[in-house]
Amino acid sequence: MSLYFWKNFSPMYKRIFSIVLVFVAIAIVTSIGTLVPISMEDATNIENEVSQTVTSLEQIGGLVPYVFGNNLMIALIMFVPILGPIFGGYVLFNTGTIVAARAIALGYPPTLTFLSLFLTPVAWLEFIAYSTAIASSIWLSVRIFQRNGKHEIVHTAEFIATVAVLLLVGALVEAALITAI
Repeated sequence: MSLYFWKNFSPMYKRIFSIVLVFVAIAIVTSIGTLVPISMEDATNIENEVSQTVTSLEQIGGLVPYVFGNNLMIALIMFVPILGPIFGGYVLFNTGTIVAARAIALGYPPTLTFLSLFLTPVAWLEFIAYSTAIASSIWLSVRIFQRNGKHEIVHTAEFIATVAVLLLVGALVEAALITAI
C-alpha cells in the first residue's frame, strides 16, 4: 500500500515530500540538542565566545562572508552520499546545544528559544537549505546503489546552487538582524 502511494507521486512531489520529511527530522534533532544539560558556567563561556566572534566580524565587515561561508561549507558536506546526513545530524544536534547554552546564559528557556528562532526568516532559510542538502544526499545515495548516480548528479548540482542562494540570502538577513539588534 505505501509503495503504491509513493509511486503515484510525481518526481518533483517526491523530492518536495523528502525535503519536508528531512526538515521535520532535523528540527527534532536540533530540538533534542536543546535538552542537553549545560552548566551556567559553560553556557556563559559559549555565549561570550559567540558574542566575541560576532563583534569581531562586525568590526571588520566580515559577518556576511563568515556566516555564508560557514553555512555553505556545512551544507556541502551534507550533500555527500551516506555520510552527509550523519554529519548533518551531528551538526544540527550541536546547534541545538549552542542555542540552549546561549538561552541559558541569557536567562531564557532553551526549547522556547529554539522555537522562537522560527519567527525569523533566517531559521527557515537555513533549515530548508540543510533539509534540501540532506534529502539530496539521500537521493544520490539511493541512485548510486541503483547504479544510476550519473543522472542524479545533475539534480544534485541544481540543489547545490539552490542551497547556496538560500544560504546567501540567509546570511544577509542574519547579518542585518544582528546589526539591528
